[in-house]
Amino acid sequence: MAKFDYDIGIIGGGAAGLTVASGSAQLGARTLLIEKEESLGGDCLHFGCVPSKTLIKSAKLYHAMKRASEFGLPAVDLPPVNFSLVAERIKSVISEIQKHDSVERFNRLGAEIRFGSPCFVDEHMVDCDGQKISAKHWVIATGSSPAPPRIPSLGEIPLITNREVFSLQELPASLIVLGGGPIAIEMAQAFCRLGSRVTVVQRSAQILSKEDRDMADTVMTTMEKEGVRFILEAEISGATLKGEDKIIRVTTPAGSQEISGDTVLLAQGRSPNVSGLGLDAIGITFSTRGIEVDNRMRTSHHHIYAPGDINGRYQFTHAAGYEGGIVVSNAVFHLPRKANFRWMPWCTFCDPELASIGLNEKRAQALGIGYSVLKEEFSANDRALAEGSTVGQLKLLLDKKEKVMGVQILGPSAGDLLAEWVAVLESKMKLTHLAGTIHPYPTLAEINKRVAGGHISSKIFSQRVRKALKLFFRLQGTSVPSDPPGE
Repeated sequence: MAKFDYDIGIIGGGAAGLTVASGSAQLGARTLLIEKEESLGGDCLHFGCVPSKTLIKSAKLYHAMKRASEFGLPAVDLPPVNFSLVAERIKSVISEIQKHDSVERFNRLGAEIRFGSPCFVDEHMVDCDGQKISAKHWVIATGSSPAPPRIPSLGEIPLITNREVFSLQELPASLIVLGGGPIAIEMAQAFCRLGSRVTVVQRSAQILSKEDRDMADTVMTTMEKEGVRFILEAEISGATLKGEDKIIRVTTPAGSQEISGDTVLLAQGRSPNVSGLGLDAIGITFSTRGIEVDNRMRTSHHHIYAPGDINGRYQFTHAAGYEGGIVVSNAVFHLPRKANFRWMPWCTFCDPELASIGLNEKRAQALGIGYSVLKEEFSANDRALAEGSTVGQLKLLLDKKEKVMGVQILGPSAGDLLAEWVAVLESKMKLTHLAGTIHPYPTLAEINKRVAGGHISSKIFSQRVRKALKLFFRLQGTSVPSDPPGE
């Protein structure tokens, strides 16, 4: 008779938990997944990646329709947006993707699904709504939630977060966005494009503070031209209600001011979902950042794992899926596989998009690492010119040995363009190989080949090479003098 009810028990049905459930069940492990929400999919499907990108697409199309005359088309007099229809489309996209994350699908794979709120009784057992369940291995994949307000007075006014913003039935006339991270910036631009008057309040002197200043400032400038107002270096000193309006008082280096809006979106970071799990009782080490794990995703109890947002390392859906795979390798295959985050890609889906992999200048400087920079502008890319999307650049960081340290792309479809660099860097492909590959013309992806080719060209077409070729092959030199005489 088995000592435990299950080989592996998983708490949380988001990206990390579903990855573990799918992998372990298909490998023959007796698998249980417990989810506290009404359906599987986690924040990404219901309140994050999927609804936000659906909203962004609607806003981008509406914005493009307003710009019709810039493309030689008749100007369009557009009616105001009916946000309930946008929300309905978001709901329909979620429903379609939900089929992939359905209970029925995971049952077919061999995983049992239960809905409830489990709490650890001991290292191998949880109490789920009065029922004791044991497992040889446990996986805590409960994700994260919007961080609570940093200022007590914010609790005195109605706030929305990413959990409510996609189901609004009316477009806010005026939206105050508290925060300047990816969620805040994506939502600020989308709602501005749809017709809201948007103000972003950011505590630091830069939006997207983890990115290089020049890239982030270009995003901000673009959004300012579209109508978004930014208040930087702002400390919130208070918040009150005045009729239907919410009043936010802020202090900046320029002085104090009040900002009024009918809707306030709180987007000031994320907090790990650790409460109610009984982690203290079983000695799991965690902090306000999340559960502490090693590179095998193991907690302080090595048979308990914590992949995804819950560990606070990389709060990306693709990171959660990757970490879930690490858990399957360790818990099911019993292979000591370690996570390697050196080439973790990410993208903020503003317009232009901002995608990164590896080190950027800010990070390299913080680590005291010397580097050189190669840049390629989208204004020199033929496809970008044809599509009227020329704002942005590709920035390539090289170390002292001229090996790639990181890539940042600010421009159209930057997230998709970065995928090529993921393959290049993971496979340790040399820049000479990338420069020698054939890319279809005209495509945005040519910018990847061009920045690599520019680096190689500086060596191939050097004076030293010219002199050597002239010596060995008796070349006659250029046909046109470098400084032709005037007429």
